[in-house]
Amino acid sequence: MPTGVHLRDARQQLFDAAERVLLREGPNGLTSRAVTDEAGCAKGVLHRHFADFDAFLTDLVLDQAAQLEVQASALRESTGSGTVTGNLVAALTTLFGPVPVAIIPLITFRDELRVRLRRARPGGGIAILAEATTAISAYLAAERERGRIAADADIDSLTLSLVGGGHLLFTDREAPGPPARAAVERFVTAAVADAVQRRP
Repeated sequence: MPTGVHLRDARQQLFDAAERVLLREGPNGLTSRAVTDEAGCAKGVLHRHFADFDAFLTDLVLDQAAQLEVQASALRESTGSGTVTGNLVAALTTLFGPVPVAIIPLITFRDELRVRLRRARPGGGIAILAEATTAISAYLAAERERGRIAADADIDSLTLSLVGGGHLLFTDREAPGPPARAAVERFVTAAVADAVQRRP
């Protein structure tokens, strides 16, 4: 690659390139060379902005987690509107979108990345799943306060069911792409049926 290629907002362009490589090649294919080739720049560009490749990956994951925080805010704002099931279906579909789902095995795959994420933020070792857990838990608690979920509902267990089951639903698939919306609706309906049906 020519060394003179100038990237405006190089960090974001490198993140975008990494996401494309990750979606196409998986964690094993995500190397510094693959990222800079995808971005169309010299390898040195990455190292001008990041101390090493694990520092780059750490910032990539934290950037994705920050984007999920925005989605978490949207979920909290949906409290009291629509249906609990509909809101959770929409949230899981976003929280377990293609890039977050691709990043989870990357975190599992790289020990040093998990170490750096833990240093960077509480629960950072599983940043994407932690973000999803926080978002779902806060939403369920807010809906319980409004009386749309039973007062005695176990929010922690319900959250784990939704996040764990949702993760499996979106990742354990033979066909490419996300599961059909109907499948997500069936899963969420079954997971929250008791808590929603028993509400006052």
